[in-house]
Amino acid sequence: MVIAVYGANGYQAKLILAELSRHEAQVRLIGRDLQRLEDAAAQVGIPDADRRVAGADDHAALVAALTGSNVVINCAGPFTVSGAAVVAAAIDARVHYVDTAGEQSYVKSIFDTFADGAERAGVTVVPATNDGCLPGDLLAHLVAEQTGPLAEITVSHLITGGGGPSRGSLRSALATIDAMTAGGLTYHDGLWRAGIAPRHEAIVLPDGASVAMATLPLCEVVTIPRHVHVDHVESLVEATLKARLATPVTAELIESLPEGPTDRDRAAQRFTYLLDATDHHGLQTRGVIRGTDTYGTTAVVAVEAARRLATGNAAAGVLSPAQAFDPADFLATLSEHGLDWTIKTTSTVG
Repeated sequence: MVIAVYGANGYQAKLILAELSRHEAQVRLIGRDLQRLEDAAAQVGIPDADRRVAGADDHAALVAALTGSNVVINCAGPFTVSGAAVVAAAIDARVHYVDTAGEQSYVKSIFDTFADGAERAGVTVVPATNDGCLPGDLLAHLVAEQTGPLAEITVSHLITGGGGPSRGSLRSALATIDAMTAGGLTYHDGLWRAGIAPRHEAIVLPDGASVAMATLPLCEVVTIPRHVHVDHVESLVEATLKARLATPVTAELIESLPEGPTDRDRAAQRFTYLLDATDHHGLQTRGVIRGTDTYGTTAVVAVEAARRLATGNAAAGVLSPAQAFDPADFLATLSEHGLDWTIKTTSTVG
């Protein structure tokens, strides 16, 4: 099994390389700068790993660099800028594809653009294999198995600590600032639509506290309706977090910041992701995901997804996580890495 990592010298990518090394996988590092690839390989303790130079703007070189690997994990954001080029190269190289994208409009564009081509090529493409979208998408499927068709799902992300985002995350935020400020897409009556006001401006946490929320373009809005029969899906984050994320930053400021949070900061981070589902009779069901260290969890998630594509039999095409993987089995594996999840029927509306 050969797993390629594109954008292999970045902050998130080096965590993924370390996770691949833990599994003793055969790794191929791909990026635009050989010296940076060599530095990344040395930093994570795999100095003899295969290294290949190719940029997203050179399709032929990228296809050549990917050919012979089983799966590529794309870590090179902003994905809105270059992600589609890597997907196209993976399809032409007949290599399965996952990425760590959290950019909602990009993820939707991959479904819209590459579904037919990936299916014809026998390639499986699963975008947004990160700490939030993948477990949230899997859990939504398990919730729907219990409830049947749903009137709505509200996805909420709450994160405390962590020492701030990486430079790569900030670049992605800068590239999608307009969508972040506007709130992104809502799925409503069979279509993804912009400009729909949220139905919920606050949520009640598992501990009973009420928190003000605001819309933010999370990828679960794009993936969940592809396998769950639901009329309405919206995504929220804490209003204070959205205000921080929407604060303009410049490329120059980003370059002056640390590459990413320290190990200590990551270890102190906590996240809670909620899926609040209501069926057509008013019955409410809540799925709860809890964990630590969003970047470390993303590394585990992306590597596990890549390994499963390399050794499994997922259908060809562009798939959501729950379409590509067994939801309960994948979540059980994540539970071994500190990610806990529950499903509970809570109440009936009105």
